[in-house]
Amino acid sequence: MVAYKNYPRKEEEIAQRIKQYGEAELKYFTEAEAYRFVLGVIDLTTLEGSDNAQKINELCQTAINFKDEARHIPSTAAVCVYPPFVAQAKQLLKGTDIHVASVAGAFPAGQSPIEIKVAEVKYAVNAGADEIDMVISRGKFLEGNYQDVFDEIVAIKKACGEAHLKVILETGELKTADNIYAASMMAMEAGADFIKTSTGKISVNATPESFLIMLDAINDYYKQTGKIVGMKPAGGISDAETSILYVKILENVLGEKWLNKQYFRIGASRLAKKIIEKI
Repeated sequence: MVAYKNYPRKEEEIAQRIKQYGEAELKYFTEAEAYRFVLGVIDLTTLEGSDNAQKINELCQTAINFKDEARHIPSTAAVCVYPPFVAQAKQLLKGTDIHVASVAGAFPAGQSPIEIKVAEVKYAVNAGADEIDMVISRGKFLEGNYQDVFDEIVAIKKACGEAHLKVILETGELKTADNIYAASMMAMEAGADFIKTSTGKISVNATPESFLIMLDAINDYYKQTGKIVGMKPAGGISDAETSILYVKILENVLGEKWLNKQYFRIGASRLAKKIIEKI
């Protein structure tokens, strides 16, 4: 495992770039097209202790019912659920192009032995999950135990098999730009298909600042390796205008290659209906 460099840009530069991108015109979309794009990259999510079969049924039907070919309105990219509901969601979404994502690996705290994490990931994959959203061990990362964090990601990636792996950094707990950048590079080196900001379970979730730092890391990693890694901001993106800011930042930092659901997702539970209202 390589030693990870500090984030090379200053806080003032981050703020200036976000302001600049936010004030810019959309590069690749009209506003109407941008809203349709956002809807098509949402992972429609329910991750509550009160989740049950009825709620999962409603979630999947909502994702399906968004699609309106006559009006060029897509369904969401995926639904995201806890492992016990993966098989149900997979059955309900059969025949659609909507993926089933599952949080697994001791979500949201990450505080379980790696054997337990791997077992839960395998359970979700065996139940039919197309994508796994895992969370890193922030406690280990913050005490400088980077090798253990790296090795856990490698083990979970192996347990995913053909399923894509999204690695959640929980940027609100990592706090600093250096930590967010280093964790991003570590996750990508360990095999992440996507890196993701947040669980949505703490007070500070996705922010334009953390999003920009992670995009810079993806760009640096792409320049070094030629590998395209996806990005998923999650938590706190609940209105249409904010989602467009994220699209503008993505356009300016990474460009057209990332403007699809293969490499960009937004984790949200309330955003989709707001986007439909805009459309």
